[in-house]
Amino acid sequence: MHDVDGMARHPAPDTWRGAAAAMVLLTFDVDAESPILAAGDEYAGHLSTMSHQAYGPRVGLARILDLLRRRDMPATFFFPGIVAERWPDAVVAVLAAGHEVGLHGYTHRSPTMLSDDEQRLELERGLEALRRAGASPVGYRAPMWSTTALTLRALPALGIRYDSSLFDDDRPYLLETGSGRVAELPVHWSLDDWEQYMYIPAPDLGHTIKRPSEVAGLWTEELDGMRSTGSLCVLTCHPFLSGRPGRLRAIERFIDFADECGDVVFARADHLAASLLADDGATGSEDERGA
Repeated sequence: MHDVDGMARHPAPDTWRGAAAAMVLLTFDVDAESPILAAGDEYAGHLSTMSHQAYGPRVGLARILDLLRRRDMPATFFFPGIVAERWPDAVVAVLAAGHEVGLHGYTHRSPTMLSDDEQRLELERGLEALRRAGASPVGYRAPMWSTTALTLRALPALGIRYDSSLFDDDRPYLLETGSGRVAELPVHWSLDDWEQYMYIPAPDLGHTIKRPSEVAGLWTEELDGMRSTGSLCVLTCHPFLSGRPGRLRAIERFIDFADECGDVVFARADHLAASLLADDGATGSEDERGA
């Protein structure tokens, strides 16, 4: 049986994208300073580095929300709990604009580097912080896209209905975790702006700065290919990176291309997950159903 670390994997119902050739999820990880602080407490005093990250909630987020408003686009924003505590107005702004808020851990530390108890605490503290800010998350994305089976199995009991951290497909599927079923909305590094723009001398989290036009080309070519395979295109951006003016235009060019195709639809992650989980027909494994 094809599974994910002992968790049975079921294909999504054939109707998941309707008549569209491909579906796009516009997602944004509002990390702010959390990746820097997760790398070590000593970086808290690195004012230039910390200000680089603060650009996200301070400037970039509002610009992204304005773009989404102008283009009437739905989106999902993942917040680490510590960011909700440091920047509660950012959570409020996303919710007020009608978008989804999802969970991105608490400290932005990778679950793969934590003990079992620490993984559970990261989820619980992250949820508590987001709920205090007014959000009711039903989705999760692992920090650095580094998750574990323990974290995935803990999600259903916490009210989390979907994950967006795995790479083994370009279409959504369902996972039986043993504690409940979750929808998986797969991701890929090529559709993440971190790999394109992240440059910080220390801590070593990236040393790349590409032209926005090159990045827009990469993303539109990926989506164009996905139209021929009936795929889910999960674009992942960060306000501290893609909230800068030239890079914001790369997102808009991507949206323009999708609109021009005429066969691409956009959705919020929670809405897609809800439709996947509402289908009672997806009860067999991939082997059993010939997928």
